[in-house]
Amino acid sequence: MSAVLKPEVRLEPLTPALLDEVLRVEQSAYSHPWTRGNFADSFKAGYQVLALMGGDTLLGYFVAMEGVDEVHLLNITVAPEFQGQGWAVLMLDALAVWSRGRGAEWLWLEVRASNARAMQVYERYGYRRVGERKNYYPANLGQREHAVVMSFKL
Repeated sequence: MSAVLKPEVRLEPLTPALLDEVLRVEQSAYSHPWTRGNFADSFKAGYQVLALMGGDTLLGYFVAMEGVDEVHLLNITVAPEFQGQGWAVLMLDALAVWSRGRGAEWLWLEVRASNARAMQVYERYGYRRVGERKNYYPANLGQREHAVVMSFKL
């Protein structure tokens, strides 16, 4: 009987070479995805930009910006075909470890008010709703959508 080999799962710096695949995932996951320019700006700014890889397959990624005593999670995405398997929690763990190592005391994020699934993941992780940004996100037909502001004490 032969064993089934499963690919190694690892976090690694997201490089411009992966950008086409990241944009494919981003466009499949969101109605208003980040653009190539958003990611390029994140690279230039020196943000923490990590890819979650399963072998050669992109499972997800996150982008975080370091501030004074805090880290702001700007984007966290699990490829739709891999959602519901715990990968977001693994990336949140990695973000928390990295943030603690940088001396951060808080993690912050915004999430679309309509994204109940993501808010549930964040709340289960320990994030708390602390506010709202009115008309923060673009929405369909030229409308805007509120963001829920959440924080996590490290």
